[in-house]
Amino acid sequence: MSVPCFVRTLARSFAVGSKLFTPAVLCSCKDTVTRKMSSRRQTDHLERTSNVHRDMELFSARVSEVLNESEAVKRLRLEVPHPDFSFRAGQWVDFFIPGVETVGGFSICSSPGLLQREGVIELAVKNASHPPAQWIHTKCSVGSQVAVRVGGNFYFDPQPSDPVVDLLLVAGGVGINPLYSILLHAADLLRHADGHRYTPGHTHLCYSAKNTKELLFKNTIIDICHERPDRFSCNLHVTQQSSDIEQELQPYTISGRISEEELQRYVDSERTLCYLCGPPPMIEKVSSDLQRIGLPEDRILFEKWW
Repeated sequence: MSVPCFVRTLARSFAVGSKLFTPAVLCSCKDTVTRKMSSRRQTDHLERTSNVHRDMELFSARVSEVLNESEAVKRLRLEVPHPDFSFRAGQWVDFFIPGVETVGGFSICSSPGLLQREGVIELAVKNASHPPAQWIHTKCSVGSQVAVRVGGNFYFDPQPSDPVVDLLLVAGGVGINPLYSILLHAADLLRHADGHRYTPGHTHLCYSAKNTKELLFKNTIIDICHERPDRFSCNLHVTQQSSDIEQELQPYTISGRISEEELQRYVDSERTLCYLCGPPPMIEKVSSDLQRIGLPEDRILFEKWW
């Protein structure tokens, strides 16, 4: 497969660190992973993730669909046809755009299973002044060519022999992206469960946004909970809702922030594995709440966005 010239040029321009990466069984997230979604400096994403594992190879990708996920978020579907391309649920991509010097960093919001089935990945990107986000919201269209490189130490990738865990996923705002990928991956594992594959335990999602219009992927999240109510549940939180909550969302929606009491209902100190992604203040509070409840620190994995 031929690689466009801009991919080869970018590959020469941005060297990958030489740090050896050894993945853990379920994930690799011993250190806090912190990334800015927007920045005054063009290289912030690369600088801030310079010590985080990323693959060596760039892959060309074609935009096959652009959807409005919300008023402020566009959802891209990218065809990545190369057979060597892969990722783990929860990881992100370096996003290279021809003619745009700044490199974007966006979490993949689709499941590894979708890539295996259809050869595509999906990104949900909020509008911002950051050049890659601006390009996505103002210039990107079906047929646009980009390049992507997978990175990130925040992921869920269980192996068949691993012990069963219950997942607690806690998301704030667009921090839902990697956790939605993990949720979809858990659903895929259950749909195709057999004696040779890992079967997750219960998965609960706590997801907070300003209002129901900013709750991304809410219909699919609810559909998954309907499909397997014995294995999936969710609480959707809204903190600045000014209108009535839609009737179909009312059974799942709570006005106010995620509370320690709610978290306690879904925590087992020996069985629960918690993934957090959102603004740093929310991460710090939820992490503190979970430790106070009794969840060990090494079972609380997080990625900060601001």
